[in-house]
Amino acid sequence: MNFNAFGSQPRGFQSITSLAAAAGLTVPVAGASFAVINPEGQSVRWRDDGTDPTAAVGMLIPKDAEFTYQGDLSAIKFIETTSGAKLNVSYYAATGGILKP
Repeated sequence: MNFNAFGSQPRGFQSITSLAAAAGLTVPVAGASFAVINPEGQSVRWRDDGTDPTAAVGMLIPKDAEFTYQGDLSAIKFIETTSGAKLNVSYYAATGGILKP
């Protein structure tokens, strides 16, 4: 799914540099309804079902890929697959048709 900024409002940014253990998001302001996530340096795995991901189990986001997450921002957690991953996260409020398959 590709991100299109048209019809959305920026709500903040976060950089997560400690991913050796499962880490969740810290949504910077109220009103964010989705996040655009970009792993840098190494790939990461995520889960949002209440179980922490591991380096071997979870949905993979390859390094330098862009991933748009529209679920419960407080439920998703990430972990690096190999040491050295950093996660860049931009938060947005949806105001219209913004996601394209």
